[in-house]
Amino acid sequence: MQKARQYELIYIVTPESTEEMVADLQTQVEDVVSRFEAKIENTENWGKRKLAYDIGSFNEGIYILNLISGPVDKVAEMVSEIERRLRVDDRVIRYLVVRVDEVYRVAERTASRRGRDRARRRQARGLPPEVAQVESESDHKSPKANEEPKTETP
Repeated sequence: MQKARQYELIYIVTPESTEEMVADLQTQVEDVVSRFEAKIENTENWGKRKLAYDIGSFNEGIYILNLISGPVDKVAEMVSEIERRLRVDDRVIRYLVVRVDEVYRVAERTASRRGRDRARRRQARGLPPEVAQVESESDHKSPKANEEPKTETP
């Protein structure tokens, strides 16, 4: 079985676009995806939102998010074709394609690197390897248990 890669495609459409225009644009994306034997796992229309900063003369846009997965050998070509089509379409203000499985892999590498660094620092200081911390009785008490009740003076 061939492994699949996952990508997130988000694009922002001009706020003047009608629902039919947005649906037409989404259909074009779906056609490209199906042509490369990939599939759209999920589509979310976030609706009209304010942009973080003005893009051209626009301060709002309609956000569309797609989660796409496809075969490794064809997905690069598919992403290039989607980007090309979105780049030339006047209705699209901005677009971004991100490889999702790569993001998760980088996060896992970073977490394991931090764990190794933490273990190395503990060893350099002469501390034993990390063990689960035992909670003491004082950890279970509420912070207000040791405080005197407050009284108001008129």
